[in-house]
Amino acid sequence: MSKSKNNLLIVFAFFAIYVIWGSTYMLNKIAVMELPPFMLAAVRFLSAGVLILIIALVSGIKIGISSKQLGNTAIAGFLFLTFANGVVVWALKYVDSGFAALEISAQPLVVLLLMRIFEGKKIQPTSIVGVVFGVIGIYLLVSQKQLISQEDTILGMLMIFACMISWGYGSLFVAKANLPSNYFVNTGYQMLLGGIMLLISSYLFNETWSMPTTWSLEVQYSLVLLIIFGSIIAFTSFNYLLKVVSPEKVATSTYVNPIIALSLGWYFLNEQITTQSIFAALILLTGVYFINTKKKIVIFSRFNK
Repeated sequence: MSKSKNNLLIVFAFFAIYVIWGSTYMLNKIAVMELPPFMLAAVRFLSAGVLILIIALVSGIKIGISSKQLGNTAIAGFLFLTFANGVVVWALKYVDSGFAALEISAQPLVVLLLMRIFEGKKIQPTSIVGVVFGVIGIYLLVSQKQLISQEDTILGMLMIFACMISWGYGSLFVAKANLPSNYFVNTGYQMLLGGIMLLISSYLFNETWSMPTTWSLEVQYSLVLLIIFGSIIAFTSFNYLLKVVSPEKVATSTYVNPIIALSLGWYFLNEQITTQSIFAALILLTGVYFINTKKKIVIFSRFNK
C-alpha cells in the first residue's frame, strides 16, 4: 500500500474513533426514546456480530474457536455489551447523552482503582493527581441541581457508574483471558454472544418487541448507523490504528468523544450545556490525561459505542 493511501486510511480511522464513536451517544438516545433499551442493544449487537463473522468468512479468516475461548468471549460480551452497554442505553432514557458521555469519560479513573484493588498495582504520583482531578470533575458534574432534578436522573447516573465498573473489570479480564487471536473474530463472537444475552434480558424484563417497519425513520437510520458505523467500522478502525500509530495517539479519542457527544446532543436534541458542565469536562479530561500519560495505558470507553 502506498504511503498516501496509508495516510488517508489513518485519517479516516481517526475520524471514525473521534466522530463516529462520539455520535453513538446521540444515536442511542434517539433510538431508546422509542424502543425498549435491551431490545435496541440486542438488535444492534446481534446484527453487528453476525455481519462481522460473515465478513471474516468471506475474507478467508477461520472463525473456529475452542470451548474455553467461547466461554471467555461470553464473559467479555456480558461485561462489555450485555451489562455495560445495555444498561447505559437504558440510562439514556433518563440522562442526557452529553451528560452520560462526560460521566463515562472518567472510565480510566475507575480502571486505575480496580487495578489497585484486584491486582495490587501501585498508583503513580502523576496518576494520583489524575484521580483527584477526576473526583472533583465527577462531583461538579453530578452536583448540578438543575440537571438531576428530573425524575430518575440520579438512578440513571448511578447505573452508568455501575456500567463503568463492569467495563473496568472486563478490561482486566480480557487482558489475561484466553481469547481468539484474530481481533475481528474475537469482536464478532463478543457481539454475537453479548447480543444473545441482551435478547434474553429483554425477554426477562418483558419488553415489547416491534417490527422495524413500525419504527420512525429517525430510529431506523440511528440503528443502521449504530450497527454499520458504530459497531463495525469504528471498532475496526480502532484496532487498525493500534497497529499503525502509537497508543498515545489512539488514546486521544478519550478526550474528543465527550466533546462530540456534548455538541451533537446540544445541536440535535436541544440538550442543556451548563457552565458547570463545561468546567467539569475540562477537569475530568485533565484527570484522564494525567492517568494515561504516566502509565502508558490505553483505556477506552467503548461500552456505549
